[in-house]
Amino acid sequence: MKPVRPFAAALGVLACFASSAALAQALTPAQTAAIDRIVTSTLADTGVPSASIAVVQGGRIVYAKAYGKQSDVIPVARTDVPYQIASISKQFTAAAILLLQDQGKLGLDDTVSKYVPGITDGDKITIRQLLSHTSGLQDYWPQDYSFAAMEHPVTPQQIVDRWAKKPLDFQPGTQWQYSNTGYVVAGMIVEKASGMKLLDFLDKYIFQPLDMHPINQDLAIGRGFPTPYQRFALGPVRPEKPAAPGWLFAAGELAMTPSDLAKWDIARIDRAVLSAADWQAQETPVKLTDGKDTGYGLGVEVGTTKVGNVPYVEHNGEAVGFLSENVVYPQQKDAVVVLTNSDFSNAVFTMTKGISGVILPQLAAAPDAAETAHTAAARKLFDQLRTGHLDRALLTDDANYYFTPTALGDYQSSLSKLGQPTSFEPTGGPRLRGGFVNRNYKVTYPDETLEIVTYAEPGADGRYEQFLVMPAS
Repeated sequence: MKPVRPFAAALGVLACFASSAALAQALTPAQTAAIDRIVTSTLADTGVPSASIAVVQGGRIVYAKAYGKQSDVIPVARTDVPYQIASISKQFTAAAILLLQDQGKLGLDDTVSKYVPGITDGDKITIRQLLSHTSGLQDYWPQDYSFAAMEHPVTPQQIVDRWAKKPLDFQPGTQWQYSNTGYVVAGMIVEKASGMKLLDFLDKYIFQPLDMHPINQDLAIGRGFPTPYQRFALGPVRPEKPAAPGWLFAAGELAMTPSDLAKWDIARIDRAVLSAADWQAQETPVKLTDGKDTGYGLGVEVGTTKVGNVPYVEHNGEAVGFLSENVVYPQQKDAVVVLTNSDFSNAVFTMTKGISGVILPQLAAAPDAAETAHTAAARKLFDQLRTGHLDRALLTDDANYYFTPTALGDYQSSLSKLGQPTSFEPTGGPRLRGGFVNRNYKVTYPDETLEIVTYAEPGADGRYEQFLVMPAS
């Protein structure tokens, strides 16, 4: 339900938004063929069951297509099937706050305590800091898997009581650290200030005007919706049990089609629904108290590509069994939406970057920064998973909950047959998240490349909260 990796670091049915002739004229046959190759090859390489995409060019939807297996009861992938978009929802929560400010019902620099009592240092934290991940509130879901408590329904207040009343991770405004908790609080503020349920407010002021039809992701489960899938290392792709209701409130509450999300992207490009000032406020990177630019506005990441110097507005998301990516290139009036029904591999980022390169040839993938610390410890645990002899003292309680006998068996059986890797190297620097330190690694074999996403307790001997192995693409 969060960005797994920053964007700048990664046989279906055409949608009926215009006539087939209009769609065919928008992209050249070579471009559509290239997009199809990118998506189909990435799905084949990673084992991700399905993807549904939308492409905006020149401020209009020019291509929409779904690929692969959405579920056992959807025989042909369809573009009208909604996927859970998880943290991409955050920009809608932020937009609700901006609209309420326009209505005179709150201010971005109001303190949290004015609306939600009992939060640690709520008289110091502002709404702007909630939306920009600079509040200091500890993230309640830094893991890339569903932890034990998520088997049970939860309310926003229960999330606040467990996580937002802890000591702050840092003083408000002094650091940037992704926090789903902050967005739960922001959603509660929307409801308090508006007197409406969050989704009702969004429907009235954003979705209806844009002819969008999202639903609560808690309801996007079962027949007619994509099945969520997981994979333990290189084991079989397995259906994944959804989280219980309530865990994604305001931080990742929406399910929608790629084309609905593309309509929102077009509104961003056209400065529609929100005022131009509100769009600018959302897309302006927030600065820390020391003047450092966070690269994050209000619910969106903003930056410029390393290759081509193209400005972008981006966010990705992860729900249980779903990964999603949405990037807008405002100056070019282009956008790419890629939604998948798996929470393993970096396929969603590979597809987004590849499709972006088709419509904007000046773009190319930028190399990730190297990260050297803790690689030996990560390699040690990886080798244990290959052999099936796991030292559980290296893991937290939540990580031990994740590594069930089934999970450990899939890890051992799928990894051991690959033999010894030819390289094991970090792919990104450490970053704080939910009280843990995130580090990622790439493992290379002659015929296979793997990705490892880890979270560990701070310090030299910090236990692993997460150690996920997945195919790279």
